[in-house]
Amino acid sequence: MFLKSLRLNHYRNYEKVEFTTNHNVNILIGPNAQGKTNLLEAIFVIALSKSYRTSKDKELIGWNLREASISAEIEKKYGTVGLDLLITQHGKKTKINGLEQKKLSEFIGTLNIVMFSPEDLEMIKGSPGVRRRFLDMEIGQVQPSYLHHLMQYQKVLAQRNNMLKMNNPMNEAGKMMLDVWNEQLASHGVKIMKKRQQFINKLQIRAENIHTGITNGREKLRIVYQPSFESKDIEDEPILFNHFMIKLSQIREQEFKRRMTLAGPHRDDLQFYINDKEVISFGSQGQQRTAALSLKLAEIELIKEEVGEYPVLLLDDVLSELDRYRQTQLILTFQDKVQTFITTTGIESIDWSQLRHAGVFHVHNGTVTKANESINEG
Repeated sequence: MFLKSLRLNHYRNYEKVEFTTNHNVNILIGPNAQGKTNLLEAIFVIALSKSYRTSKDKELIGWNLREASISAEIEKKYGTVGLDLLITQHGKKTKINGLEQKKLSEFIGTLNIVMFSPEDLEMIKGSPGVRRRFLDMEIGQVQPSYLHHLMQYQKVLAQRNNMLKMNNPMNEAGKMMLDVWNEQLASHGVKIMKKRQQFINKLQIRAENIHTGITNGREKLRIVYQPSFESKDIEDEPILFNHFMIKLSQIREQEFKRRMTLAGPHRDDLQFYINDKEVISFGSQGQQRTAALSLKLAEIELIKEEVGEYPVLLLDDVLSELDRYRQTQLILTFQDKVQTFITTTGIESIDWSQLRHAGVFHVHNGTVTKANESINEG
């Protein structure tokens, strides 16, 4: 998978710019607040139809403007594909090769990406929400049905929470309605949990092998999916559904008191162990970063196996956060097989001895210029 061009109109601080490249490794250099991360974010947005930095689409639109657009041309194993995304104050419209897509789930996954930012280095010891977003982003790219169930689950969850907030104490009619929401919540929830477990099973194999290689066999990484309630077999949907419903009945009084849904995929988590010791509590900073790096490298290989080609890799100011050894491991993994976009404030943070045939681009005040050659001044 290869991103050939990216066109932005009124996107954040970019009035109008067209970025084209034939390089496998693309380095975006410039001071902070000039638009480097915005450019990477735009690639992320046209791949997943949402930002990793904000949940408010209006923040993606230039100041005092009504809409923004992102267009991309990508080369895939079966040919060239054109992607268009229009962002307005009222929603999004998407096109693939000029044909409008009725559902976002039909658009997402055309361009596969893996994002690695300094925040991802905190994924091991950060909040459970960070780890859930990691699961949703990676599974959703390669399994459209997962996105469908996730969106439906989130709708039901919001409606259920509103009912819990509005009805206190809950009357009989409210309790009957809650039973209806429970069935819908569990119906979509078990699909999400099953796919998460299957994804972790596959990720575990690849991440463990990568981590063992990085640590020269000294450490063994283990990833454990931690649902919000116990079930004997997460991949058996009927059994899981029954356990979900039982759990909701058991915590009903607690939910009435706290006015929120206390069980389900929205409260799942992941646990990481190195040599059977929990990383978040007992791992050093170096071990935590190596575990995060192993996960990202495993993601790349897993997407390749799922869709048949490598994703585009986005590295937002992350090389300077890694020591030379981990930086080298990352560079050696991506440069010959994965198209990569790297942001940095200066070239001194990059181990140039490991890079070959990289394209260097300067980003300044919403313009992108290739070394001694203007790409588009807007």
